Amino acid sequence: MKDTYRHKGMRRKLIATLREKGIRDEQVLAAMEKLPRHFFLDKAFEEWAYVDKAFPIGEEQTISQPYTVAYMTELLQVNKRDAVLEVGTGSGYQAAILALLGARVFTIERQPALYSKTKTLLEKLGLVQIRTFLRDGYKGLPEFAPFDRIIVTAGAPKVPQALLEQLRIGGRMVIPVGTDQQTMYLITRTGETSFQEEKLGAFRFVPFVKGIPDNDPFSS
Repeated sequence: MKDTYRHKGMRRKLIATLREKGIRDEQVLAAMEKLPRHFFLDKAFEEWAYVDKAFPIGEEQTISQPYTVAYMTELLQVNKRDAVLEVGTGSGYQAAILALLGARVFTIERQPALYSKTKTLLEKLGLVQIRTFLRDGYKGLPEFAPFDRIIVTAGAPKVPQALLEQLRIGGRMVIPVGTDQQTMYLITRTGETSFQEEKLGAFRFVPFVKGIPDNDPFSS
């Protein structure tokens, strides 16, 4: 895998576009300028890696457009050493951005083929602070809870109760909620049973699906 001067130049232009669209967190922008997005796309889409668009990554999934990644990451307000649960590993790009911000990332994927491919890629990139799991995202990872931050990268019809329970008091969750179109929710846990909820912009995500496919070779 090569990251050329040309790739770096295209990333600088992308970062300028994100600034124009309102992203202000310089740490998030720096992480996105550093990380080669083309590593996370099929070769056929490499020329388009730094266009602000989503692209297919197989298994009817997509890599989110850079603006969406930046927007959600900015909302999370990640601190170094934060334990962050990501639901929906996909290509691994979002997890890698979180890792570059200094987070300890626990990421869940339900599609076996994506899980295997992305786990291999993240290991190849040396991102050892990312732990990948082939699991049902609706259940989270209770054995590693509580989490300082939770990010869901698929559209949920409602906020899963299990994820709320796994959020640390004072922690922040970013999740798109809705069916055909989603509203971005920022949820802050304010007490044992209390949460503050903010409804933000409109987005479109692939559906947040329960369970693991029946043909999962890892399930036995």
